[in-house]
Amino acid sequence: MVNFQLERTVPLPLDEAWRRLTEWPRHGDVVPLTRVTVVTPPPTHEGTLIVARSGIGPLSFDDRMEVTVWQPPYEDEPGLCRLEKRGRVVLGWAEIEVRPGPGGRARVIWREELRVRLLPSLFDPLLRVAARSVFGRAVNRLLRRP
Repeated sequence: MVNFQLERTVPLPLDEAWRRLTEWPRHGDVVPLTRVTVVTPPPTHEGTLIVARSGIGPLSFDDRMEVTVWQPPYEDEPGLCRLEKRGRVVLGWAEIEVRPGPGGRARVIWREELRVRLLPSLFDPLLRVAARSVFGRAVNRLLRRP
């Protein structure tokens, strides 16, 4: 099992940082070889189901997630979203927190616990480096794109 945390401070209001990070199909635009589908009708709420399909052809897998906490930011109050990963390959959870930062900026904290079924713990250090790299780039791109 791998745990990691990413933090970013961006020149955006809280609600805009939140929107950029929680419009789920946008994640497919920034994560290589991935398409994201929201299974349940909008808007996002506790119980929303999301599927990220990653890979090429027969080497593809689904990362199924359910929103278990949905607390959008309100005025200067922080927002928190928790996704439980319930796929056949990828397990764990992710949390996206958006809170006030210095100078009216938004502070984003992305926490994740990740486990890949059948991958021995011997590979955890490599998985941690790869996950931090992929998710770090994805967060940066999501926050930069309007």
